[in-house]
Amino acid sequence: AARLQKTSGRAVILGRIVPSTGSSFTVSTLKMRRLFLGRRLGLLAAAFFCLVGLGISERPAQAQLKIEVSGVGGNKIPIAIATFVDYSNAPVDIAEIVRSDLTRSGAFSVIKPDGPMSESARPEWTDLRSQGVDAVVGGSFLRLAGDKFEIKYRLQLGDEKTAWGFTLEGNAAFVRAAAHKIADQIYEKLTGEKGNFSTRLAYVGKENGQFKLHVADWDGANAQVALTSSEPIISPRWSPDGSRIAYVSFENGKPQVFVQNIFNERRTKVADFSGSNSAPAWHPDGKTLAVVLTTEGVSKIYLINAQGGGTPRAVSRSTSSIETEPEFHPDGASIWFTSDRRGGKPQIYRLFISSGEIRPITSTSTYNSSPRVSKDGRMLTYISRRDNRFQIVVRDLETDVEALLSDGSGDDQSPSFSPFNRWILFTTRLGGKREVLTAVSVDGRNRQKLFSPNSDIREPDWGPPPN
Repeated sequence: AARLQKTSGRAVILGRIVPSTGSSFTVSTLKMRRLFLGRRLGLLAAAFFCLVGLGISERPAQAQLKIEVSGVGGNKIPIAIATFVDYSNAPVDIAEIVRSDLTRSGAFSVIKPDGPMSESARPEWTDLRSQGVDAVVGGSFLRLAGDKFEIKYRLQLGDEKTAWGFTLEGNAAFVRAAAHKIADQIYEKLTGEKGNFSTRLAYVGKENGQFKLHVADWDGANAQVALTSSEPIISPRWSPDGSRIAYVSFENGKPQVFVQNIFNERRTKVADFSGSNSAPAWHPDGKTLAVVLTTEGVSKIYLINAQGGGTPRAVSRSTSSIETEPEFHPDGASIWFTSDRRGGKPQIYRLFISSGEIRPITSTSTYNSSPRVSKDGRMLTYISRRDNRFQIVVRDLETDVEALLSDGSGDDQSPSFSPFNRWILFTTRLGGKREVLTAVSVDGRNRQKLFSPNSDIREPDWGPPPN
């Protein structure tokens, strides 16, 4: 709260949300992780909540994710989130979702005051200050005509002069999304940074012999099954605008790359060339994909049209080394990738597309793979084998200083940055058996384990913020 610039008078801002493990390196050891999915996309519209105008209903997945939080962050902002006054039976506890979001962020120390409090009520500051509280949130929920809702809430500071009021309206099916939006707004007001709470996760799970692509809220709740199949699908990747997911499917007896629109259920086969088609990665413009093809007998990176059609364009001149796991830099001018071109061991390289120049990046271990770049282009995360354990590494690209964010006890895989660069999502093994989703803050202070009791979860990708 000390970072918040206070005004001399009462600041009231109204906001309205409208629609708006061997050492050998092969492609299979890196990417073909036996994940299978199938078809069905109607439920994915919930991934991008439009609080007004969408009539798509939520439908819970068979096995909801649960979350465990460990670790202690630095200085935390003390805040009280009162239960909202419920005038017409809200489908979820809005305040509890907000409390949970802010607590899991690691930036807040959250308390729950006794009893509900509306947005117009005056907080009991004497009691709250005795608990060290600097900010208070109260609000109300009201159903409107036509299955719409209205949420009003107010964030008030302890100086009793500074406050922000907000009104959110939308379809009643998206109250949970509205609660995440409230947490985003509070987070931004009190820290000056944007929150991740309205974002979504994509991941693949195996359950009862079926393999499914899921999309869930950032906290693992509200998981929806997007695709189900008995054939492998791997490497799901969100498009930059969050409207599509690219993935690799084996449904036709070979790996092929598909792009699927999450709103209208349409999917397009965009890479079906001779040999293997794998590892899609989106260019920042959303029009081009980098993919890995074996049309010339060895895995190489090519650029293709994200809508399909046209001739793939090779981006390197390699004739013998393996190239895989491409990742565009945020400026779109270079590609990070994994290759065995140096001594037959997987290392990470950076390819500058216009010149064809390739720079080696890693060398501190004999096995480094799965590069992912933060959205601001300042950090690189990847998998590194240290002491025969696969661990999550984050590297500052300005200083080349790296830090280990996991101990590797769970064979960690598939890192993915959060949209605002504060978290890294990855998979790890629970008790040496099932793979589960885990997130760790880039400073290593906070760790969150998301897991489903019935699924083996792999290949997560953290989606962009909603438009």
